[in-house]
Amino acid sequence: MRKPPADPVRTIAVLADDLTSAGDGAAPFRGGGHRAKVLLPEAVEPGAAALDGVVAVDLGSRLLDEASAVALAGRFAEAFAGSDLLIKTVDSTLRGHVAAEVRAAHAGSRRRAVVVAPAFPAEGRTTVRGIQYVHGVPVDETEFARDPVHPVRTADLTRLLPEAEVLEPEQFGKLPELIDGGGVFVCSAATDADLRLLVDSVPLPGDVLWVGSPGLAAALAGHHIPVRSARPPEPPMARRPLVVVGSANPATRRQLDRLRTRTDVTSVEAAEAPAEGLRTLRRTTAPVLVVHTPDARRADASSLTVDLAHFVRELVADELIDGLVLTGGETAVAALEALGAAGIDLVDEPEPGVARGVLVSPPHLPVLIKAGGFGDDGILDRLLRLLMEGSPIAESLPIAERGPFAGHAPIAEGGPTS
Repeated sequence: MRKPPADPVRTIAVLADDLTSAGDGAAPFRGGGHRAKVLLPEAVEPGAAALDGVVAVDLGSRLLDEASAVALAGRFAEAFAGSDLLIKTVDSTLRGHVAAEVRAAHAGSRRRAVVVAPAFPAEGRTTVRGIQYVHGVPVDETEFARDPVHPVRTADLTRLLPEAEVLEPEQFGKLPELIDGGGVFVCSAATDADLRLLVDSVPLPGDVLWVGSPGLAAALAGHHIPVRSARPPEPPMARRPLVVVGSANPATRRQLDRLRTRTDVTSVEAAEAPAEGLRTLRRTTAPVLVVHTPDARRADASSLTVDLAHFVRELVADELIDGLVLTGGETAVAALEALGAAGIDLVDEPEPGVARGVLVSPPHLPVLIKAGGFGDDGILDRLLRLLMEGSPIAESLPIAERGPFAGHAPIAEGGPTS
């Protein structure tokens, strides 16, 4: 393990364009021993940047128009400009208002230079000569080019940021001098070792606005370990979780398909008669409840998110569930807002693209938040096992075979209604 630097980093701010990115950006620091909270913007108080540890803020800007996204990025970068380390996360597939938010955050941060490194090698997202790839394919030739909200138009970061200079790993040694002169630097990285070399090459991290995805956050966290490690909150085990699937990403839909084959799961679609769906979930004795958006993408995705949040609010109020697995950033935000929760105390990152935490306000439920495009087909099984048993490694057995919620009594006919 590396020794802490002579002047250790104490305050770290992560500005993200959605909730899963906020969790991804904060989780490596939590794993390294820093305290970490992931918050919705309305929960951020003046002076939050002065607190020890990580404050990761979901600006929610990916779903906004560009002008609103720019205003938020600039305002929060200015608010957190005094942080020892300031990170603007971007999606590793370049979705969202990437260039506009980077420029606004740079202006607000008053940092000397911007280092842009969106590679996330653990998930096959790499940057080579300024081109962003997903498993060796330029990102604008993948399914992300068909994203219903932010289709990716180019894989070339120099087209997004024409003012930037592209650096390959063998050129990172030039960074101290380049940063002194100011500017924007797109840094290629095909491996985690490349990202570590990048971080090691910057002598004064406070001079830089760091822009990247979980790969860069992990490299920064490995370099800036705290003098004294903070114990993470202890999440309670869930006896009866609710899985909420709002992402339309094909990877998530495959994960949902696998989950729905299990005999210990009752699953309903949010778009078809929500009141009937709630009655189904209230009556079932299944140990795991699932609510999801339709398999076919719909133009009115925002109304479906509202429907999902309604299920969460009602089932928590009925005390029928005691843990949540939330897939998709917009879905996760809607669920937290439905419960009046300002965010989560972060526990760890059990798998890439997954944040585990506890709601910061009552009912203090354990929560797992998964980014839509991450994970293999069995990830939801593993996350349920972690939530219910604290065992993230082995392949899950059907929960009904273990019976952790055997004998649950559903609400009788005539009980609480939607």
